[in-house]
Amino acid sequence: MAAGEGRITLDELEARLESAYAAKTYAELDALVVDFPQSPSAMTIGQPLVLETRSGTIKQLRRWVVPERIIANVTMGRITIDFTEAVCRHREVRLEATCGSGRILVIVPRRWIAVVDGLVTGMGHVINNANSAADLDVATTLLVSGKVGMGRIKIKYPAR
Repeated sequence: MAAGEGRITLDELEARLESAYAAKTYAELDALVVDFPQSPSAMTIGQPLVLETRSGTIKQLRRWVVPERIIANVTMGRITIDFTEAVCRHREVRLEATCGSGRILVIVPRRWIAVVDGLVTGMGHVINNANSAADLDVATTLLVSGKVGMGRIKIKYPAR
């Protein structure tokens, strides 16, 4: 179903099927779907994506469906939000970030632009390296707001 909806490639499907047939335990099968992208129909329309950790690590990677609003809260841990393979149907996406002494890394596609507006910092740092789209045809604007204590929020384009 995921391959038919375009949420994973046929190569990814083939690799997962081979691993599934070779699996000996339920844990091995669980590992094949733990990172599975959520289907668009599974997400409740209008609900934000909430990523929250105190001292752990959260990574939102690969192919996933981007909601209009994302809430990222980190105390001492790390959150990575990678939009490069994500499916986004919005012209604007709002990221509300709260960062204590941890780190938030945001990676946006080259056709996106990030605008930091209403972000309050204490002793922390906000680095926006994605504030000028390489292509004049900007697909999506990421609006980042929130607050940073002693941590760091870094927004960047993917490495070439």
